[in-house]
Amino acid sequence: MTSNKIANELRLPQRTTHRNRSLERWSGVALLIGTFLLWETAVRLSNTPAYLFPAPTAVFSYLFFHLNDLLLAGGVTLLEAVAGLVLGTAVGLALAVLITFWQQLEQGVMSLAILIKSTPIIAIAPILTIWLGFGPAPKVIVTALLTFFPVLINALTGFRSVDGALLDWLRSLNATPQEIFMQARWPGARPYLFAALRVVGPLALIGAVVAEWMGASSGLGRAMWLAYTNLNMPALFAAVFILTGLSTAVYQTIVWLEKRLLFWE
Repeated sequence: MTSNKIANELRLPQRTTHRNRSLERWSGVALLIGTFLLWETAVRLSNTPAYLFPAPTAVFSYLFFHLNDLLLAGGVTLLEAVAGLVLGTAVGLALAVLITFWQQLEQGVMSLAILIKSTPIIAIAPILTIWLGFGPAPKVIVTALLTFFPVLINALTGFRSVDGALLDWLRSLNATPQEIFMQARWPGARPYLFAALRVVGPLALIGAVVAEWMGASSGLGRAMWLAYTNLNMPALFAAVFILTGLSTAVYQTIVWLEKRLLFWE
C-alpha cells in the first residue's frame, strides 16, 4: 500500500467526523427556523392577540429596538448569577472536603443541606429582599442556595470514587491524608465537579431571575416582571430569549473549561 493511500485512509475518518458535525449543526439551525416559521404561521392563522401569544416577528422587532436595554439588564443578571455560582460552588466544595476529612460531620451537614435544598426558593427570596434590600446581595445568596447542593453531592461522590488499590498503595507509602487527598481524591473528583457545574451553571441564571422577580431595581427578572404586569408579551418573550442565550453561553463556557482543564477525559 502506497503512502498516499495510507494518508487518504487516515484523513477519511476526520472528513467523516467533520461532515457529521456540520450536518448536526445545520440540522439544528433548520429545526430552529422551522419552529419559528410554524409559530409565526399558527399565530397569524389563529389571529391570536399579541398580549396572549406574540408572533416571532413581534418578538424579534422588540429585540431589535430594545437590544441595548435588554443586554444591560442581562449583564446585571449574569453578574449576579456568576457571583452566586462561585459562592455556591465554594461552599459546596468546602463542605465536601470537610466531610471527606471528618466523616462524623456528614450526618449533620447533609441534614442541614437537605433542609436548605427542600425549602422553596420562592419563599426565601422575599425574606432576603426585606433583610438585604433591592441590591445584588439577595440575588447572589439565592443563587448560591440553589447551586451549592449539586456541587456538594457530586464533589463528595468524586472524593469517594477513588480506586481502593490506589488508596492502599498511597497508605503503604505512609502518605498523609492531605497527600492522599491532593494526589488521588482531588484529581478523581474534578470530572464529577464539572458535571455538577454543567447542571448548576444555567440554573444559576434562573435563580437570579427568580430573586429579581421578588424585588430589584434592574436585571432581566425586573424586565420580565414589568412586561408581565403591562401584558407586554413581546417584551417578555424577548427577555426570555436573552436569558436563553446567556444560559447557553454559560453552559458552553463550562464545557470549554472542562475540555481545557480535563483534556485527557
